[in-house]
Parts: sequence; structure tokens; C-alpha cells
Amino acid sequence: MESGLHRFGAVPFEAARALGLEVVFLTRTMGLYEQAPAVVDAVRNCRATVVTDTSDADRVVAELRRLQETLDLRGVYSSTDYSVPTAARAARALGLPGLDPEAALNARNKRRTRELCAKAGVSVPRWITALTEEQALDAAEEFGWPCVVKPMTEAGSLGVRLCRDEADLLAAHRAIATVPTDYRGQPREPGALVEEYLVGPEVSVESLTWGGETVLLGVTDKMLGPHPYFVELGETFPSQLPPALTRECAEVALAALEAVGHDFGAAHVEVKITADGPRLIEVNARMGGAQITRLVRESTGLDMPREVIRMHTGAVPDLSFRTTGAAVSRYVTTTVPGRVRAVHGLELVRRIPGVVDAAVDVSVGDTVRVPTDNVDVVGHVVVRARTSGEAVRMADAGLGQIALDVDATAG
Repeated sequence: MESGLHRFGAVPFEAARALGLEVVFLTRTMGLYEQAPAVVDAVRNCRATVVTDTSDADRVVAELRRLQETLDLRGVYSSTDYSVPTAARAARALGLPGLDPEAALNARNKRRTRELCAKAGVSVPRWITALTEEQALDAAEEFGWPCVVKPMTEAGSLGVRLCRDEADLLAAHRAIATVPTDYRGQPREPGALVEEYLVGPEVSVESLTWGGETVLLGVTDKMLGPHPYFVELGETFPSQLPPALTRECAEVALAALEAVGHDFGAAHVEVKITADGPRLIEVNARMGGAQITRLVRESTGLDMPREVIRMHTGAVPDLSFRTTGAAVSRYVTTTVPGRVRAVHGLELVRRIPGVVDAAVDVSVGDTVRVPTDNVDVVGHVVVRARTSGEAVRMADAGLGQIALDVDATAG
């Protein structure tokens, strides 16, 4: 049900087909994927596409019951935050494997996550739901400048801003509070979150929960772009941080999963490492996006998408590691907005030792913009090596070979 808007959006389809399963795709509109050719290609190979309101669980269940009349429906799955709660409710209604629907809602809504985790004693930033600009300003004065403003139900860092002064804060709050729907057209809660800004490196904790047990796959170092945005520009798996520190991060993540009631499937929990120790950023009841599952596979041999699809279709997952290594991703972006005149350097990237994948997802004539969220990323480099440090050096060298020639006057 629905999918991501980059190459990762096609990965669950590929995993299902590799397991010999047929896919029926449910979407509100294929227009969402006009700029996601990998997803469009994956959908072409589906048994069927059903256009329906994927935010309406009752309507989705009705569609799936109709499909059950002629098909052996094994599972319901979504890889995107926007549709995880509906998929969970549909799976529960049909007696299929899946996450507790209440847990899905708890993870989907950052306000609910904050409330439950704070109550459970998980370390979270100070925060409020600011319904008015006055409340937002009061919170910023209480928490201190700079502060963070974010929507409660977006993904991919959409709408997340670091605010250094009153003008920044009011602009960020208005950009969220005056828009009644999210990026996928679903209703938003009133207001916006205003949070204490946590200073320190960010990691994500990857895990799978199956049969009442949560298996920790590892901790991923995340590289973020410049403020005021929080664009993800790369990842390293496993983390280069000391084992004692990554264990502390994992403990925060596991406590957060317990607090929101996460009882099935993948989780991708983001944590900031501050002077006061690791503190929770958010809980995502899904696999890590972008290239994270690829890094896990290159490092450990565990094919996370394949095993997640197995879990959601009633099969027993194989959660064993087969290799030991490290992998790193770096993402291609533009420094100037405009129209692409040429893409240089991909042939050079492939000469670098350890490069397993490199791609640019824009062509001559396409329009690009300086990234304000993860949707604006236009390519990637993935490297596998014996150690995280070696992989980082090779990936950075690879990214440095790629250049977008952009006509800024055509933006």
C-alpha cells in the first residue's frame, strides 16, 4: 500500500517477487509517483493496481475483501510512514500478520510518540504542541534559541526547521499550521511541534520484532546537511562510535519501541547523542529508507526487505548474519537550483574500490533544487569495505567525482 518516492520505493516490490509472491498495489493516485520511475516500473509488473483512498482503513479493507474472493491474500504491507497505520488496521481486520494498529498510530504521530515516551521515562527533548504563534514563541523562550519546529505527521524531514529567531519561528509555524493536509494529502492535526534543539551527532537504530523478540540489527551513523534544514546526506553502517555508546543508543531505542507498543516488524528509531547522553528524536514503524537496508545487507548479508515481507506474509524470517563488514552511502544533491545541462563523473565513481552502486536519478532537462528535505536528493553512491572508516573514505571520494552542470537561469 503506497510506497516511497525514490529508488527505495521499488525495493518491497522486488523483495516480494524474489519470494515468488504476486503484488497488488493500492494507491490514492499514481500521480504521486510521476517523479519516481523506479516505483512506476515496479508497479507495471504488479498483478493489479487498485486506486482507492489509502488513508481510509474501512475502504481499504473493503477493497481487500473483494480481492480475497479471487486471490490468496497473504499479507498487507506499506513501507511509507503515511500508510503504515492503515496497513496495520487492514491486516488486523483480515486476520493477517502485522503491527498493532495502535502502535502504528503512536509511531506515526510525533506528538503521541513524545507523550508516551516521556511517560515511560525515555529521554526526549522538551517540547510542546503549539496551536498558536504565541504558544510557539513562549516555548522557544522557555527552551532557548535555537529551537526546532516540525509537523507531527510528515516524513523525510519535510517541514522540519531550525529556528534561530522569532522571524524564523513564526515562518516555520505558519508553514505547518496553515496547511490542513500533509505531503500525501492526509489531514494534519492542528498546530506544530516546537522542541528543544538537541546538539550532537545523530544515529538510527535498526531492528526487527518477531515472535515477541526484538532483534537489534545495528546502529547507523547519519550525516545531515546544513541548517536550517535536516536533509540526510549519508549513512554509515555499522556506526563508527564506541560500542558502549551505541549500546546506550540502542537502549533508548528499545525503550521507545516498548513505550509506543511496537510488537511486530521493522523499526527505524532516530537518536541524538548529546552532552547529557542519547535522547530520542523519533520512532518509525518501518524499515530505514534511502539506502539503509542496502547498507545492512552489504555489511551483514541480511536482506531486510525480503525478511520483512516474509514476516508480513506469515512466513518465518531468517534473521541471521552471514558476513562481517561495513557499508556507507552518500547522496547526490545540487548546490544551485535550475535545469540540468549535464551529469558528469559516474564512470569515474565506478573506478573506486568497494563501490557497489552509483546512480543519478535526474537527466538532462530535469529541474533540480537545493535540498530542504530528503525528497530533493537526486542520486547516491554506496560502498562496501572491511571497516566503516575505509568505507567512509571511499564513499566520500566517490561522491566527489559526481558533478551536476545546472543552468541556474532556467530555474
